[in-house]
Amino acid sequence: MNLVIISASQRTQSQSAKVANYLADNSSQFSAVQHIELCKQRLPLWDGEEMSKQQDDSDWLAINAQLQTMDALILITPEWGGTASPLLKNLLMMAQAADIGHKPVLLVSVVNGISGAYPIAELRMNAFSNNKLVAIPDHLIIRNVEEILNTINEHNQQEDHAITRRDKSIRHRIGYSLHTLFYYSQAMKILRETLQGNTYNNEYLYPYGM
Repeated sequence: MNLVIISASQRTQSQSAKVANYLADNSSQFSAVQHIELCKQRLPLWDGEEMSKQQDDSDWLAINAQLQTMDALILITPEWGGTASPLLKNLLMMAQAADIGHKPVLLVSVVNGISGAYPIAELRMNAFSNNKLVAIPDHLIIRNVEEILNTINEHNQQEDHAITRRDKSIRHRIGYSLHTLFYYSQAMKILRETLQGNTYNNEYLYPYGM
């Protein structure tokens, strides 16, 4: 099972990338894990035309090749102004169901505070209608992220004690979410193969959500 993790902050050295690296390091059940940091990729602002994805300086074809071969996806977005990252929403509009449809996705919201629910709700509501990704019921909200999932200093017991309770709790929840995503990826691979072998009459008429 191949896993792709996309961190969608528009800043380098971001907390979203930190969370992505932690998830990648703890996804050993997957046979391959790739992390795409969107702020380091060159993607055009999509204008609805297929050719605009393939501009000379665009990284779209390389990114899409990774999306085509994945079995599961994790999308990590910061919460800015109560919304998901524009970089992420642009990417999801560019992606097509033929490449990523019926693949499971775990949604992760990152915020340096106590909010973080709005990007999850936004993505569930309007991000997957046309590309046909399937968000699994579980999701993660990493609140107060600057204090969470940092490298633990084994020689500083006071620091360890200060972060133990809340940090251990979210690490355990992450483990559960990755476990769930893995088994969704196995089940949905079978589903995709079944759908491909049993197409509906004139199915081509319905490339988009209703």
